[in-house]
Amino acid sequence: SAELCLLPALAALLLPLPGTGGPGPAEVGPGALPAELRAAVRAVVGDLDALFTALGVREESFAVGPLSRVIAAELASYASARNRRRTATNKASVVFVDRTLDLAGAVGHHGDNLAEKILSVLPKLPGHKTDVMVNMVELTALQTTDETCSIIAPGCLAQPNDPAAKALWESFMNLKQKEAVMEARRHLVEAASRENLPIKMSMGEVTPEQLSSYIQLFRNNLKALENHCGLLQLVLATVQTLKHPQTSKWDNFLAFERLLLQTIGESEMPSVLNQLLPMIKSHNKRTKDDYTCEDFLVLLVYMYSVVGEIKSGKELDAAEEEVKKALVQAICDEPEPSPVLQKIT
Repeated sequence: SAELCLLPALAALLLPLPGTGGPGPAEVGPGALPAELRAAVRAVVGDLDALFTALGVREESFAVGPLSRVIAAELASYASARNRRRTATNKASVVFVDRTLDLAGAVGHHGDNLAEKILSVLPKLPGHKTDVMVNMVELTALQTTDETCSIIAPGCLAQPNDPAAKALWESFMNLKQKEAVMEARRHLVEAASRENLPIKMSMGEVTPEQLSSYIQLFRNNLKALENHCGLLQLVLATVQTLKHPQTSKWDNFLAFERLLLQTIGESEMPSVLNQLLPMIKSHNKRTKDDYTCEDFLVLLVYMYSVVGEIKSGKELDAAEEEVKKALVQAICDEPEPSPVLQKIT
C-alpha cells in the first residue's frame, strides 16, 4: 500500500536466541554471528542500499536490539552507501527493530483488521510470501466441493491495474473489520449498478452469504467479469476469510490471551501451564473448535513472551514437563503433520 512495503526476501532473518553457551545480547558483533547469518546480514545491507539508491535517500539509522545494531553499523560502513549518502537529495530516518523483542505482537490476535485475517488464514500463493490464493470457482459454471480444485487458476490480492480494488485493499488495511466489509459491499453494489445487473441493495449487517449472492450476479456476464475482476477477487477473499474455521478461532485466541494476561498477573506460571494442559488433545480427540498443535505453539510463545522473568523451581519444571509430554504425544499422533510440525520434528 502507499504506506507499507513488505520485503519478504528478508523474512528468514532472525537472531539466534541466546541459549546455553551462546553469545549474550551485549556481546553480539558481526564476528560473533554464525557464517550463514553474517552472509544474510550482508545481503540485507546490499538490498537496503539498493532500495535507498532507487529512492534517492540518505538515511539516518537508529537501532533497537543486538542484531539491529549490527545491521545499522554494517550499513553505515558499507562503501556504496557512503557514496550514496554524499549525493542523495532526500533524507529519511530508518529504525531497525529486532523481531525477537516483540514475539508477543507477532503471535497475538489483538488486531481487528480484515487484511491481517485474510493474510493469516488463506493459503499462500505459490512462490509468494505476502500474497494469498483466492478460490475463483464461485465465478464459474464449474460447481465442485473440492477445496483444492486446480483447474481454475487462483485469484490474488495484488490488483495494481484496478483502481476500485486498490482503494478497497487500502480500506481493508486501514479500517476496522466491520467497516471494511461494508466497503466491500459498497464497491460491489456500485460495480453491479454500472453494469446494469439486477442488484437489490440491503441495509444492516453484511454477511458472507450476502456478498456471495452479489458476486453470483457477475457470473454469467463476461463483460462485467472482465471489467471488475480485481474487485471480485478481493471480495471473494473476504467471503472465504469470513467463512474460514480459523477466523472463528481468532476470537477464541483473543479471549484466551486476555484471560492469560489477567491470570499471569494473579498467579504463577505453573498454575497457568496446568490450566493449559487439559486443552492439549490428540488429533482423534479434537473437535473443530479445539486448538491444534500449531495453535498451542503460538499460545506458548505468547505466554512466555508476556510473562517476563520466570521464577524457576521444581513446580515449574514439573508443569513444563507435563505440557511437553502432552505436546509431543499430540504431535506424534498427527496423521498429516503440517510443514511447521515437520520442520520441528
